[in-house]
Amino acid sequence: MSWYQWQQDDLILRLRIQPKASRDRFIGPYGDNQYKVSITAPPVDGQANERLLKFIAKAFDLPRSRIELLSGESSRSKCLKLKSPGRLPIAIEK
Repeated sequence: MSWYQWQQDDLILRLRIQPKASRDRFIGPYGDNQYKVSITAPPVDGQANERLLKFIAKAFDLPRSRIELLSGESSRSKCLKLKSPGRLPIAIEK
């Protein structure tokens, strides 16, 4: 199983989050089915989730309203749904 999956025009991402990092960035594959992402926000009161969604929105050049947190609200493992992103950003196509 891959860390991303296309469902028609939508993209499902399975991510592993590292909160309280020095910067927001894509790190690389994590295990068999996740992609690791570092986020500067702490995992307190949803701050890391909101920062992650903003970071993903910017990376994919999407409005925040087209990104949905499907699972992992209180976990480091997250599943996101991106509505019609078009493609993966260059930072993670490598």
